[in-house]
Amino acid sequence: MTTDTLTKNRWVYSFGGGGADGDASMKNLLGGKGANLAEMCALGLPVPPGFTITTETCVHYYANGRSYPADLEAQVRDGLAKVEKAAGKTFGDPSNPLLVSVRSGARASMPGMMDTVLNLGLNDETVAGLAKLSGDKRFAFDSYRRFIQMYSNVVLDLDHHMFEEILDDHKDRLGVTVDTALSAEDWEGVVADYKQAVERELGRPFPQDPTDQLWGAVGAVFASWMNDRAKFYRRMHDIPESWGTAVNVQSMVFGNMGDTSATGVAFTRNPSTGENRLYGEFLINAQGEDVVAGIRTPQNLTRAAREEMGETAPSMEEAMPEVFAQFKAVVEKLEKHYRDMQDIEFTVERGVLYMLQTRNGKRTAKAALKIAVDMAAEGLIGQDEAVMRVEPAALDQLLHPTIDPKAQRDVIAAGLPASPGAATGKVVFDADEAERLGQAGEAVILVRDETSPEDIHGMHAARGIITARGGMTSHAAVVARGMGRPCVSGAGDVRIDAKAGEFRARGRTFKAGDIITIDGSKGEILAGAVKMVEPELTGDFASLMVWADAARRLKVRANAETPLDAQTARGFGAEGIGLCRTEHMFFDADRIAAVREMILADDEGGRRAALAKILPMQRADFVELFTIMEGLPVTIRLLDPPLHEFLPHTEEDVEAVAKATGLDARKLLLRAKDLQETNPMLGHRGCRLGVSYPEIYEMQVRAIVEAACEIAASGKAAPVPEIMHPLVAKGEEMKFLRELTDRVAKQVIAEKGQAIEYMVGTMVELPRAALRADELAVNAEFFSFGTNDLTQTTFGISRDDAGKFLGAYLEKGIFEKDPFVSLDQDGVGDLIRIAVERGRKARPDVKLGICGEHGGDPASIDFCERAGLDYVSCSPYRVPIARLAAAQAALARR
Repeated sequence: MTTDTLTKNRWVYSFGGGGADGDASMKNLLGGKGANLAEMCALGLPVPPGFTITTETCVHYYANGRSYPADLEAQVRDGLAKVEKAAGKTFGDPSNPLLVSVRSGARASMPGMMDTVLNLGLNDETVAGLAKLSGDKRFAFDSYRRFIQMYSNVVLDLDHHMFEEILDDHKDRLGVTVDTALSAEDWEGVVADYKQAVERELGRPFPQDPTDQLWGAVGAVFASWMNDRAKFYRRMHDIPESWGTAVNVQSMVFGNMGDTSATGVAFTRNPSTGENRLYGEFLINAQGEDVVAGIRTPQNLTRAAREEMGETAPSMEEAMPEVFAQFKAVVEKLEKHYRDMQDIEFTVERGVLYMLQTRNGKRTAKAALKIAVDMAAEGLIGQDEAVMRVEPAALDQLLHPTIDPKAQRDVIAAGLPASPGAATGKVVFDADEAERLGQAGEAVILVRDETSPEDIHGMHAARGIITARGGMTSHAAVVARGMGRPCVSGAGDVRIDAKAGEFRARGRTFKAGDIITIDGSKGEILAGAVKMVEPELTGDFASLMVWADAARRLKVRANAETPLDAQTARGFGAEGIGLCRTEHMFFDADRIAAVREMILADDEGGRRAALAKILPMQRADFVELFTIMEGLPVTIRLLDPPLHEFLPHTEEDVEAVAKATGLDARKLLLRAKDLQETNPMLGHRGCRLGVSYPEIYEMQVRAIVEAACEIAASGKAAPVPEIMHPLVAKGEEMKFLRELTDRVAKQVIAEKGQAIEYMVGTMVELPRAALRADELAVNAEFFSFGTNDLTQTTFGISRDDAGKFLGAYLEKGIFEKDPFVSLDQDGVGDLIRIAVERGRKARPDVKLGICGEHGGDPASIDFCERAGLDYVSCSPYRVPIARLAAAQAALARR
């Protein structure tokens, strides 16, 4: 029987009670949480019984107008009956009630993005049964008030602040500040007020039927797959909407049944540093959401961690030594089994340990590197697997500055080092404002009492995050680490007055818009902007890169035209320059006057006279680049932008330029107007300039070849310049440009008496060029795919204007990804594949590369590997990302 036959019309899979219907390999069907719960059951670990409603149910739900499959209800009933049998309790039974949790679980981890309901099954009757069974009326009514608040917020869409205000009123009246100070009778009063508030808001009572409660919660979890924060998170992490989420219904265990009960979150290694030590937090007499929500400050798991943090509250190792020993053995078993760092949720109910979740833990780039390299050294994984373990885009976190150790540190507050790195920016208190300012190019630090999943857009826009409350596993900490944002959490010194738009810390006041710096590695907040230093990439990074370089086939070059860019690229391991944009050199202050003189010239003689002034400057540029690159290939694109870009356009600017250069102001203005184009992107630019004004390209070719001869004559490693003609569409254009290049190059070589090699090629950025690649290859020795323009010309979309409508296309699912960020592998990809095939047919040794922004995008690099390109080229800071992505692409094909 095939797997399809087995799973057809099966929507529910059970786990617990000594077995499981699924296992870890079924993540696509059961979601990560459901698959791992089944796997833990198979390992014989203590897991409360439950069942998983599959991701296929979610897909059906959305494909059929938010309705369930006809046979789902019966399967859920059967699943619930198995849980009842395993737990020895009955759902809805007033005297022996089964309570359940209802949680989401997509195949990719999306922490905090979707909804959860705990203590489901409680009502006015079952709460009495729970009180009698547990012998603790206070615990029963505490659980009931939690359920009413959570269910009302998640399922009934009522604001959770309404319930918090009711609770605060009760505390104020009783003169207490902490929840644990409330008695059973106090909680009974809170529950009555909660129910009254629900009825007042909705015009109907809080639902009492446990079956209605269950289906309400299941529907809310499926609905949360399409909430704004989940959609934003999916876009950010490239998670397809079509995957859907599973729903896990599991028997409740209680960490809030007194001092022998607890709940916590643990990582088998430190998710910030990668250190091989148990890391995490727990709370005695609490439920799971208390730990991650940052409402109470959690305690450390180990004595060593408590002492390091200078905490006085006992660690789990000290407070519950026997359970801790059992827990430690379980987490070690899980890490060995999964061969990766695990993120674990657990509960202790009256001295008995239960495992609620395990998954591969989110980690910083620094931790990912260390864990991968350490696990390879420990023999848990091989070197190739270590290379596959580190997300290439995450390396971005390591390639940016940290605070200079010598800098003056004006520390205004301290908290927990929740996510490493440093950032400077303006204080903002609101996620929407952070997003608005971030889109305007402002650097901001988001300062909150605590973050919630609704803040994710603001956290993404911010350079760093501060929370006054919450621990190392709070929402802010976990999400910041995943995004690579520095974060200081639990900064108790910070007192926020959001209405007044300010926070106070240690007697000082900081208002919205004030500049502060955060050091996420030390957990410190500093006044003002603080000097940063460039990172040093050694140790674990170097080890992983050696393994990656051994595994990859694609070469990695950098887009660079300044000496600083070239040196940075070499430092990051670039194997050449894949795109040197010569027009950037034309804009330098000491040569723009000569460029403008050339543009204003009335005839070829005047243009040549102006170009003669630019020649020595261009030659010096190339000598410097060739020296830095030490014989590595350097692809130089000849002048590409339309000439009007070099001229001032407003009368005010024209006057200023005329005054500074002595050029005729009226002539400048007339020439600027004369060169103006309706659609300059498709106008008089690229090789069209070389055809109209061959003297421009002749000067540039001469500068390149003279520079190469100078380097060769000096005895340094001789470069092999790759002279690239942009925007070629026809074989005849390429023939004309090839002849021009060869003529000038041979002249220079004869003049200098210095034999050098060079190559001539083109940038493929027009659909016609891709389709007629065989014609171009007759005269072009290499193609470099300029995917920025190739995307523009394939879609007929201007990249500069796309922001006005691309958001709507992404939102409506017309585009899965922004095609300017990640290559359109179907349309643009087809053109590249055609060009590769036809180009190689005409010239088998044609060199093929990519030099658009896509050269640093891991998904696009994977395409380049499959398409058989020879190299990718990207910005210098993305070179390590490209090296790792190229290795992963090669390993994935083995």
